[in-house]
Amino acid sequence: MALTITKDNFEAEVLNSEKPVLVDFWAIWCGPCKMLSPVLEELSEEMNGKATIVKVDVDELGDIASRYRIMSIPALFVFKDGELKEKVVGFQPKQALTKLIERNL
Repeated sequence: MALTITKDNFEAEVLNSEKPVLVDFWAIWCGPCKMLSPVLEELSEEMNGKATIVKVDVDELGDIASRYRIMSIPALFVFKDGELKEKVVGFQPKQALTKLIERNL
């Protein structure tokens, strides 16, 4: 299951993670975000141990969203070794997200 990020655990769970992390910047009112949620849950189970998937609510964590200049959601960012490696915006099919993560393993 994807982990929900708070302002208190973003650094530990994303920037200091030993594994690659896919960050889903989303909001409750976002239709494509709702469509993406079950895809991310499946991926989270399949990637268990290899990569981590986390969710950042842009309404609750506006400071983090601003730091990464989130303008459209869903925005999917891959972090590895504390650095932003790749990002895509908008709904992505599971196969595309799998490739995105695997490129950064």
